[in-house]
Amino acid sequence: MTHNGENVQVGVDIGGTFTDVVMEIGSALHSTKVLTDYEFPEAAIIKGINKVVKSAGISLSEIDLIIHGTTLATNALIEREGAKTALITTKGFRDVIEMRTESRFEQYDLNIVLPSPLVARQDRFVVDERIGADGNVLRPLDATELEELCKRIVAAGYESVAVGLIHSYVNPEHERAVRECLSRIAPELSVSISSEVSPQMREFQRFNTVCANAFVKPLMASYLNRLVERLQAEGTQCPVFMIHSGGGIISVESAIQFPVRLLESGPAGGAIFAASIAQSYGADEVVSYDMGGTTAKICLIDKFVPKTAKTFEVARSYRFKKGSGMPISIPVIEMVEIGAGGGSIASVDNLRQLRVGPRSAGSEPGPACYGLGGNKPTVTDADLLMGKLDPKNFAGGAMTLDAAASEAAVQEDLSSKLGIDVPSAAYGLAETVDENMCNAARMHAVESGKELSDHMMIAFGGAAPLHAARLCEKLGIGSLLVPPGAGVGSAIGFLRAPFGFESVRSAYCRLDAFNPAQVNAVISELREEATNFVRQGAGDAPLEIECVAHMRYMGQGWEVPVEIELRDYAEDDGATFRQLFDAAYEKLFGRTIDGLDVEITSWSLRAASTVPPVKRIIPQEPLREAASLETRQLFDAQLGRFETAAVVERATMEPGDYVEGPAVITERETTTIVTSSRIAILQVDGCLLLKTKS
Repeated sequence: MTHNGENVQVGVDIGGTFTDVVMEIGSALHSTKVLTDYEFPEAAIIKGINKVVKSAGISLSEIDLIIHGTTLATNALIEREGAKTALITTKGFRDVIEMRTESRFEQYDLNIVLPSPLVARQDRFVVDERIGADGNVLRPLDATELEELCKRIVAAGYESVAVGLIHSYVNPEHERAVRECLSRIAPELSVSISSEVSPQMREFQRFNTVCANAFVKPLMASYLNRLVERLQAEGTQCPVFMIHSGGGIISVESAIQFPVRLLESGPAGGAIFAASIAQSYGADEVVSYDMGGTTAKICLIDKFVPKTAKTFEVARSYRFKKGSGMPISIPVIEMVEIGAGGGSIASVDNLRQLRVGPRSAGSEPGPACYGLGGNKPTVTDADLLMGKLDPKNFAGGAMTLDAAASEAAVQEDLSSKLGIDVPSAAYGLAETVDENMCNAARMHAVESGKELSDHMMIAFGGAAPLHAARLCEKLGIGSLLVPPGAGVGSAIGFLRAPFGFESVRSAYCRLDAFNPAQVNAVISELREEATNFVRQGAGDAPLEIECVAHMRYMGQGWEVPVEIELRDYAEDDGATFRQLFDAAYEKLFGRTIDGLDVEITSWSLRAASTVPPVKRIIPQEPLREAASLETRQLFDAQLGRFETAAVVERATMEPGDYVEGPAVITERETTTIVTSSRIAILQVDGCLLLKTKS
């Protein structure tokens, strides 16, 4: 169904503090933010959708499509609040997820504490079977032994079972047999098998991924089924789709089967949103900055494409330390994420140093200034005390902030312990969180071989525009864009995402023994799997397909992704793969290595519906000064003092209007701070371009 001949689409993003809802009718956007309901997340979605429907003057039945992203699966893993889960693995490999790898993420820490495995040892079971690396069955499954084990697991009351057997990515026969046995004994039992969840080599990562999928599967199935039922009961008649970690859209049914794919779904929407803006401005190198109520995310976007990876980590026990978290082997938009959002709580440690995060006040009880029972100082409290927020016009006037409560919280937990006044403590809190974000961004850029001062920043999320200009000062970035709808940027990104899915599989092949039949069979299987997922939402629409071979020199530990053509390969194409690998390796490392053969370890194929081209924007120069109705005192961190700042309503600005810092530009879902070193110019597409003053 359409409204006046135009499609009606809704994007919904559940965050740690707010649930963002955006409705797009043609080129018109209607948006709102409501506090996230932790007990029944779908209640906040229904409330938000009813709000935007009312503001648009349409009925729920006129919505054509709902696209949803959520951090619920991620939070369940971090907080270890999932299903009672068992792991069935090959005899001799019971402790793989506890032994991890031999690498130490903190080399000189004598008291290093490894993250505890998701499934405890008493919940891990073994079967005496073995499949070889070539896929041949070395030790068959004993049907009687398997039957007895499955009955024991069912009798023990497990809610979900993960199955991860050695080399099942090559031959899934035994894993499927285990699932069939469990399903026959207990049809309602949730079962996840690694050969479907993550059919890739490296058993530590694969076993962790299938355990994570099993751990959150009942929770997400219950939530998504409740959501669909509630939406239908409210009067919607449209399909509901989910955004996944790789930045594509999949069906709810697929999301229920593979909820581990949803772990970074919200941040993925933000990266897509930033990539779309970058393309419209022709910005080849962009750093996207997404800061909400609980976390802040940085993503590098190169030539309008967000940086991607095959694996990522959740629940890191050491900040910024690779290897200290839970590895998940799924395609993902790569970004660095820290516990630094508007609700992040500040404290003073034993060395009298100010610390911010990763603990968050969330939406319940929220920052002290919300007046909902929170009494700890947060980033939002500091922003209020520094003049960045208007206590009477927060969230478009939907909430009134209590500055006295913020002052009391900062005085109690920070000022009194540091021996400084409240404004200085608030300044220190804000500078700490900004520097934490900058350090994370610098590290991410160095690891990617990038120099951030060459990039443009695109800031979105409810809190990012409050801090982005200061980050640009610290990082030496000259240009900053704050798009329209920045406060709900991730939800808008959902509406820009293609229907897409990336299939991955480990299939070993040495180039000196190139096997075209094997290669063609793997590519064909990946193509069929990916396109079947995409067709569930995209129908018969034309698809874009990209295939990547992950290759390395013999004996190396990690692979280089090499994009290949999608065609049938012949005997002599081993040389073709070698040329492509040499070019990719030399681009990364400056040289190739003579005398070593090359091997392919795994493959990935991404199918996606085509996305309409964006309109190119010519940057608008400043023409006239925007009208200011009032001023207020704003603390400028670079100057280290309060300054009188103009307050401008964004909705009153026209393209070419400019505001010189220090200034505050307000809108319903966020506020943009223009520091003394910057000038903000409204662009023809509604973006605010903040540049260094000439």
